[in-house]
Amino acid sequence: MNIVFDFGAVLFGWHPEAMLARHFPHLTGTPAQARELAKSIFQHESWHNFDKGTVELEDVVAQTAERLTLPAAALHALMAPIGDELPPIDCNVDLLGQLRSRREQAGDVRLYYLSNMPAPFARVLEKKHAFIDWFDGGIFSGDVKLGKPDPAIFELLAARHALAPERTIFIDDMPANVQAARDLGWQAIHCQQPEALAAQLQDVLKGSR
Repeated sequence: MNIVFDFGAVLFGWHPEAMLARHFPHLTGTPAQARELAKSIFQHESWHNFDKGTVELEDVVAQTAERLTLPAAALHALMAPIGDELPPIDCNVDLLGQLRSRREQAGDVRLYYLSNMPAPFARVLEKKHAFIDWFDGGIFSGDVKLGKPDPAIFELLAARHALAPERTIFIDDMPANVQAARDLGWQAIHCQQPEALAAQLQDVLKGSR
């Protein structure tokens, strides 16, 4: 069975509201304000283009500063170190380690990743976290100029590693990405609570026997 992990909110914590509260406390006085600012920055087309590698960090900083009337220096201070500030989610790194051991002992699983991640952040994660080497392969959006939920990035991963849809389980926190995988015939898990993922995956694996 092929098991494909997303990174953000699955293997790495992603807490944009908390980041914004540190850098823009005057704009994030309430949880609702923090959520709205996070949406305006991280769910906008300019950030998605940064994810896909079609614009550089300096471009998304300048575009966001102009669009939201925010100081570019403060935005750069927020965005530039994000790769260093993504904390591993320990329970799911442990799960990945268990799957790695199963692969080595039984040979019945293969491990991949498919992550919307700007290339500069991806390089930091690769250098900083040894467990990324446990994967058999994967794709970062910023390296291929494609991003989820575009079916093309799923198809690219499948083509590179000969993934049969009926033998592939995809794990992601975003409903649109989960649906995109299912539309291609993959099995998929919507990871809403990281600590529940091990049980969710076990259920799917049992059902796939």
